[in-house]
Amino acid sequence: MEQFNQTSVKSFILLGLSSVPHLQVIYFLLFLIIYTITLSGNVLLLVVVRVNSHLHTPMYFFLSNLSVIDICFSSTIVPKLLKNTLSRDKSISFLGCAAQMYFSLALGATECITLAVMAYDRYVAICNPLRYQIIMHKTLCIGLAVFSWTVSFLNAVLHAILTFQLPYCKSHHVHHFFCEMPPLFKLSCQDTLFNEVAVYISGGIIALCSFLLTIVSYFRIITNILKIRSTKGRSKAFSTCASHLTVVSLYYGTIMFMYLRPRHSYSPDRDRAISILYTVVTPMLNPIIYSIRNKDVKGTLKRKVLRKVDH
Repeated sequence: MEQFNQTSVKSFILLGLSSVPHLQVIYFLLFLIIYTITLSGNVLLLVVVRVNSHLHTPMYFFLSNLSVIDICFSSTIVPKLLKNTLSRDKSISFLGCAAQMYFSLALGATECITLAVMAYDRYVAICNPLRYQIIMHKTLCIGLAVFSWTVSFLNAVLHAILTFQLPYCKSHHVHHFFCEMPPLFKLSCQDTLFNEVAVYISGGIIALCSFLLTIVSYFRIITNILKIRSTKGRSKAFSTCASHLTVVSLYYGTIMFMYLRPRHSYSPDRDRAISILYTVVTPMLNPIIYSIRNKDVKGTLKRKVLRKVDH
């Protein structure tokens, strides 16, 4: 393989998803549709929460946070992916690659913590309804949101510094569709064990702890649901929890698979497919699963549409 010294790497080449022309067109159309749905769904949710004062509650505050994260997360990766899919020039500058990795890592971690906070919010609402307003007060909600953003962005600073001070002397061809740590580690001629240990530690603290908090919250929720005497009410509650847990498991599962695994198990094709799930698919599903199926959101949309029609 062609050798490069550290100073010669001023850009990387993102090899993307495929080099087959007809597949590139299919991928472009598919991801363009997904990205459009992602932006539309999340922006719609933000607008609905904004215009309906009855939705100014802790649950919708965190859902709005999640929508902002998903818009930013998807926009960090998908536009560049769309451009590279049809363009012959698949390069990304060294600083551009560092910025893409930093923001995708920071926003991904913010989403991990936010999903856990949302699960806790639902636990309090279902298991302690009489004390819900006291526990989930405005100061706590803002504090939890600030905490999730701050911790995640500080964590990303550490990994960005550690990753981009490595000597990239093997190649500048990244076998991926965006700049992510595992494929970048493969390009370094220096042992990356320290970097990988740092990933395991931060991933264990952020992703694994968030996942465990989410699972514990939903376990308590389900335990409480089982006490409901109404079969219809129990079925509806289980349906909602199942939808939420499906998205949460998909997101946490793929994140932990990507970052918390043995160093020798890297596979470009498989890892590209895994990354698509949490960078492209999950941001599209979140507003659909968490909110658009919600009767309050649908009710607001219907009222606004009818009002427009009447005028």
